Amino acid sequence: MATLIIVESPAKANTIKGFLGRNYTVKASLGHVRDLPRSKLGVDVENNFEPRYITIRGKGPVLQELREAAKKADRVLLATDPDREGEAIAWHLAEALNIKEEKCRIDFHEITKAQVQQSVKEPRPISQSLVDAQQARRVLDRIVGYKLSPLLWSKVKPGLSAGRVQSVAVKLIVDREREIEAFVPEEYWSVTALLATSRGEQFEAKLLNRAGKKIQLTNQAEAKQVQQDVTGAPWVVAEVKTTKRLRNPAAPFTTSTMQQEAARKLGFSAKRTMRVAQQLYEGLPLGKLGTHGLITYMRTDATRVSPEAVAEAREYIKDTHGADYVPKKPRQYASKKGAQQAHEAIRPTSVLRTPEEVKPYLSRDQYRLYKLIWERFVASQMSSATFDATSVDIKVSDYLFRATGSRLTFPGFLKLYVEGSDENGLESELGDRLLPALEADQVLDLRKLDLQQHFTQPPPRFSQATLVKTLEEEGIGRPSTYAPIIDTILSRGYVYLEEKRFRPTELGIIVVDLLSESFPQLLDVGFTAALETQLDQIEEGSLSWQSVLQEFYGPFAQDLEKAYEELERITVQDEVSGVICEKCGRNMVYKTGRFGRFLACPGYPECKNTKPILDEIGVDCALCKREGRPEGKLVRRRTRNGRLFYGCSNYPDCTYTAWQQPVAEACPHCGHNLVVRRKGSKPVCVNKECPGGEG
Repeated sequence: MATLIIVESPAKANTIKGFLGRNYTVKASLGHVRDLPRSKLGVDVENNFEPRYITIRGKGPVLQELREAAKKADRVLLATDPDREGEAIAWHLAEALNIKEEKCRIDFHEITKAQVQQSVKEPRPISQSLVDAQQARRVLDRIVGYKLSPLLWSKVKPGLSAGRVQSVAVKLIVDREREIEAFVPEEYWSVTALLATSRGEQFEAKLLNRAGKKIQLTNQAEAKQVQQDVTGAPWVVAEVKTTKRLRNPAAPFTTSTMQQEAARKLGFSAKRTMRVAQQLYEGLPLGKLGTHGLITYMRTDATRVSPEAVAEAREYIKDTHGADYVPKKPRQYASKKGAQQAHEAIRPTSVLRTPEEVKPYLSRDQYRLYKLIWERFVASQMSSATFDATSVDIKVSDYLFRATGSRLTFPGFLKLYVEGSDENGLESELGDRLLPALEADQVLDLRKLDLQQHFTQPPPRFSQATLVKTLEEEGIGRPSTYAPIIDTILSRGYVYLEEKRFRPTELGIIVVDLLSESFPQLLDVGFTAALETQLDQIEEGSLSWQSVLQEFYGPFAQDLEKAYEELERITVQDEVSGVICEKCGRNMVYKTGRFGRFLACPGYPECKNTKPILDEIGVDCALCKREGRPEGKLVRRRTRNGRLFYGCSNYPDCTYTAWQQPVAEACPHCGHNLVVRRKGSKPVCVNKECPGGEG
């Protein structure tokens, strides 16, 4: 029987072709084929929110090709992704191609030969509840965006846009910035004793309490009082406690935890992580190994793993690391409430395809993300790490000091993977903090008493990892939406990244304040999370999508009408700099793009001159000095894609560039500044034309 299978992407089509016989033709729709029109609302609010879909521009020839292929086939199977978006694409294809057969939908959570061949034997009807959930989100977002954007044009400035979920994300960033601005640092002091045994073994202990009550030192006088009280008093060990401590591995990745960990460990944005994960899922040619999907579906909030995958992982761990590294029972992880239990966690489709085996066939990004996913999954089925944790309480006068130490007794999963650490984190995690052998009533010598002033710190600005974590914890968005949310608020100029942390622009603050005043419910985190729960209920079939729209639209329309009547127009003034535009003589102004602030000529569009704001790192350009140019300064710059690099302030006269942080020391062979590839490593020359051959 001649069968046509339709998927979204050519890469996915190529992988699937290799698993099926000659009776199967696999074609790609190149994503969505129908959507709401761009030029108008496309939703009949008066007719139960009926959406009016049109063929997306440029997709006519694609649909025509699919129709021709469908005519030649005995059956058509729609193999789009296994989520709401994929179900909606399948529904639109069925409508556009007039597919009559009810059971035309197949899906799989990993693109492997076994799963693909099994799925074609078990087609099912398209899930209308899944389609309705996607349709409800699409219509909600269209109504909010289409109705709010003109309000912003008229009250703030033309070209602005607002989104239902994105606006809440911007509000989180604005609220955090205001917390930081309002924060008043509080002074406190710590007291640390450097103690020694009679054998000369030294260790540190910190002040814990006084007369059994926690002590807080708020100024230098209080700290000096402690110093005075303990001067001349004996230091005696009161108690030594050693306990066994277990550390269990983290669950395999969900979309959110993968994005967080890739941001922490690899420096990937959420968008970059999802782009690379899509490539790994859809399949890549692996030389003689053939073409394979390397990971399971990457949009998931479940931590469930198939019994077959667990068994394969346990066998691999036993063969590679030994039986001690395999727990007695397979590990199971609880998914969060509301997670899609039909889905699995993100894992390798086979742990036997190790990162090193497939490395020659992958790009650098693909290899690094696959390695992260592979190690996280394998570690999740390994034994716990065990530590001996020791605490020593030391009495002096009526004060109690405490020293702590730990010793790793069995690495378990830490042999393979450490969660949420930088490149040097493994050594620090496995590094022992040893104390000398101590016993109760032992007298110690005080070598030094260190009084240190500290100040409380404001909450940190959101990073890519912490913003994704907060969005998930607050119930804002779903696995498929985290990356688009972040990308959208950056591209709209409402926030920007500074040293990998989100900061709101003046425009972002103005828009959040305006929307918060006129649409308090829309920007309320709890309300947005409740809407997400309702979308889940639509998917489950327990709620109709039109009822959700009706409940939302009434109050929203009233707030919109009121906002047009009552809101004053707000003028966003550009901040003028002291830099003169060399092309037209005007004072340049500060603008904000997705990668931060830059200088632009206010004469746009007549004058389109822009300049980066020089972000000096405090290092002179050694190349400028060597070649006799006016001394240049090394500055941080960004590529068009936002990647950080280092260059010279004398550009274009000086073309020195480096990806890693330069230092003041110059290469003796070529004169370029040396760079530090990793924290704590020796500076090296990365100039490829260096006569010393170091580059």
